[in-house]
Amino acid sequence: MTTTSKTPVSPEQQEVEDRLVRNVVSSFAACSDARLQEVMVSLVRHLHAFLRDVRVTEHEWAAAIDFLTRAGHITDEVRQEFILLSDVLGASMQTINMNNAAYENATEATVFGPFFVEGSPEIDVGGDMAFGAPGEPCWVEGTVTDTDGNPLAGAKIEVWEADEEGHYDVQYDADKRAARAHLFSEPNGSYRFWGLTPTPYPIPDDGPVGQLLTAVGRSPLRAAHLHFMVSHNGNRTLVTHIFPEGDPIGEEDTVFGVKDSLIKSFEQQPQGTPTPDGRAVDGTWSRVRFDIVLAPEGA
Repeated sequence: MTTTSKTPVSPEQQEVEDRLVRNVVSSFAACSDARLQEVMVSLVRHLHAFLRDVRVTEHEWAAAIDFLTRAGHITDEVRQEFILLSDVLGASMQTINMNNAAYENATEATVFGPFFVEGSPEIDVGGDMAFGAPGEPCWVEGTVTDTDGNPLAGAKIEVWEADEEGHYDVQYDADKRAARAHLFSEPNGSYRFWGLTPTPYPIPDDGPVGQLLTAVGRSPLRAAHLHFMVSHNGNRTLVTHIFPEGDPIGEEDTVFGVKDSLIKSFEQQPQGTPTPDGRAVDGTWSRVRFDIVLAPEGA
């Protein structure tokens, strides 16, 4: 993209541009939805301020529209390029920060990501959510409580992750289900299951978002992580990940999703180490503990 240096704007030109902003803002005066009006007015003011700040050329604006058009064309029921764009610009993480304000000792939230799928298979407590996906087995355990330490029985725990090849099940086949499941916490709030030891992987970078990252010299790599979405009546639904400590990608996570409180110790277990449930594992495995604390609804 060709860059241009800023040139002084004459008072006459300034007035032409100011007048247009006023006209566009006033076009929303009859909007009956106060919130929609507020959002649209702010959007117009900030968009025009951006255009005027960098003095966007017509060629650059056409390129931006082409970028968004291509993002729309590549988006389907499995691939959501606009979520990727939101993620790599930090917009997803900022929205989460604003809407999941810190509350006492509640577990922090992070990005949702583009690969959640409704209707995952249910597993029993202690079950295996990998369903044959390749990767090192990982024993995950913990509790779900409220901020007062009371156990939350029957909390729904959705979990999903990429396999050791860096792919989610739906990237192979839209109907495939592996390394994805849900379970419910026990009466004492405890839960446990077998998953896979998380590994870093690149976000899909064969589309316009990947081209953008290449153009600006950024890596498409995501820090290794395991997704959780935890819900319970009367509590704020939590969308989060846990991240293995020591991952060199952590500070350079391309979607800015890593938070210190979510970095956990995935303890490597040598081959032959007895497993918590007596399962026979042919090779090494890992284990991690993640105690989840849900904020009250509306917090």
